[in-house]
Amino acid sequence: MSEELDRLIRQNYARVLDKIAYAARAAGREPDSVCLVVVTKGQPLAVAQAAVRIGVRVLGENYPEEALTKIHAIREEVEWHMIGHVQSRKARLVCDYFAFLHSLDSVKLANRLERMAVERKRCLPVLLEFNVSGEATKWGWPAWEEGRWPDLLPEVEQVLGCEHLEVRGLMTVPPFYADPEQARPFFRKLRCLRDFLAGHYPQANWRELSMGMSADFEVAIQEGATFVRVGQAILGSRGEEDVRYK
Repeated sequence: MSEELDRLIRQNYARVLDKIAYAARAAGREPDSVCLVVVTKGQPLAVAQAAVRIGVRVLGENYPEEALTKIHAIREEVEWHMIGHVQSRKARLVCDYFAFLHSLDSVKLANRLERMAVERKRCLPVLLEFNVSGEATKWGWPAWEEGRWPDLLPEVEQVLGCEHLEVRGLMTVPPFYADPEQARPFFRKLRCLRDFLAGHYPQANWRELSMGMSADFEVAIQEGATFVRVGQAILGSRGEEDVRYK
């Protein structure tokens, strides 16, 4: 079973890497300007282990507790990214076990992470999450109305003042559409928001844009994504050892 699982994941992984390379080159970018985060959220440990066996080295999780089982079981050198909403009381787990946080979405969480990072004498790379669609189910600072972007500046400035949090850019989760082209305006809006913030805080690092998942990562790359978060297109449906390409 493990050999078949490895074969299927390897096949899917290669297919997604090829699509990333094609999308990047079509946008006039180098393929290595895009980091693929393979999302193991909801997947059995055996699937995550198979992904690592075939060469995946950047894994993304949405829930700290769920991730711990995999983190403790997988001994290979793997970079774990937290990509889901983090309650401030879970900040300790993020600081202890994750190399990167994509989903910093409040000053309260930033302050909690700052205290934890100081205690651990580490610097945590983070992305600021923004809700650019207005969907009530999405996390992030409210940024769907461009005219209200200046209202975001005071809180962004507070986060930038956290010396042990290294802000590297922005993240968003757009609405799901069967046609990925419908997600394009949301990716474009995040890129424009990044440029707006960079204009106000040019001393900060705004290089990274984490946007795009299994259904729309190629469009996201065309709009400037430097991280894409892909799970089911590589690992199959969540909770099943079924890795047929979706």
